[in-house]
Amino acid sequence: MILEKARQIIRKEAKAISDLEKKINSEFVRALELILGCKGKVIVTGIGKSGIIGKKIAATLASTGTAAIFLHPAEGVHGDLGMVCREDVVIAITKSGGTDELYQMIPLIKRLGVPIIVFTGNLKSPVAEKADVVIDVSVNEEACSNNLVPTSSTTAALVMGDALALTLLEERGFSSEDFALLHPAGHLGKRLLLRVTDIMHAGDQIPMVYENTNMKDVILEMTSKRFGATTVVNDNKELVGVFTDGDLRRLVEKTDEIFKLKAREVMTKNPKTIQGEELAAKALNEMEAYNITCLIITNGKNQPTGIIHLHDLLKSGVV
Repeated sequence: MILEKARQIIRKEAKAISDLEKKINSEFVRALELILGCKGKVIVTGIGKSGIIGKKIAATLASTGTAAIFLHPAEGVHGDLGMVCREDVVIAITKSGGTDELYQMIPLIKRLGVPIIVFTGNLKSPVAEKADVVIDVSVNEEACSNNLVPTSSTTAALVMGDALALTLLEERGFSSEDFALLHPAGHLGKRLLLRVTDIMHAGDQIPMVYENTNMKDVILEMTSKRFGATTVVNDNKELVGVFTDGDLRRLVEKTDEIFKLKAREVMTKNPKTIQGEELAAKALNEMEAYNITCLIITNGKNQPTGIIHLHDLLKSGVV
């Protein structure tokens, strides 16, 4: 009984969302055009549960390239309307369309000549009648068994807000790089912004030996730089191989005379490399694909210019 009730609630809300598709019409296009032509910001307003949805819509708009803020109607009629400018566009969210605090703001906003877009479940409400654009977010019933608690209606308003924000994103040509610039501290931002050069080890930090270096010095170089590997270069400092702690373990299993060998005899040829301008996320993908913990960064002459370890990616927040 309990599980079926929960499933029924989800079905009701899912139907409310599905029904929205039929309500995407010329009013939606007009709303989109108003916002695209807006030289100021989008001000989203609403009270109660609609206000909470409004805050989320404002946040989604702002994070996808449309300058937007939230204005609480009660605060608006007590001075915060000062944040509304003539170049702005207002999105008002109201299920009934008759909320007093919201209705009181409408004439003041209209006096400034600011266009008003209304998301409402009542197309003939006082607020809807004074709006420039009316977006229908009505629902047949709330998910609540008493048809009272705002559930399906708030979900519908939120999804319509997402549809508007993401359509705007497409129209503006907002890219993943643009998204990253607005989210530099987040995991997604780091994956989309951080370059290999930002976190690689360079200069004297690069473990490096020559082809003719004896094994004792190879091991000392590898262990002293603490990467579990060392690059192997020729006399022109061009990368010719790599030697790792895994290679060392396998070598010890094969022979007791490892110190008679040279780097060129034990190195792995054609090691995996990456260019410094590549995204750090790509370095992570390479390491995962080849089951390795280090990548060597090379320049146009195939000379090592840096090294990056899996731990560097972990510390940077790319993972």
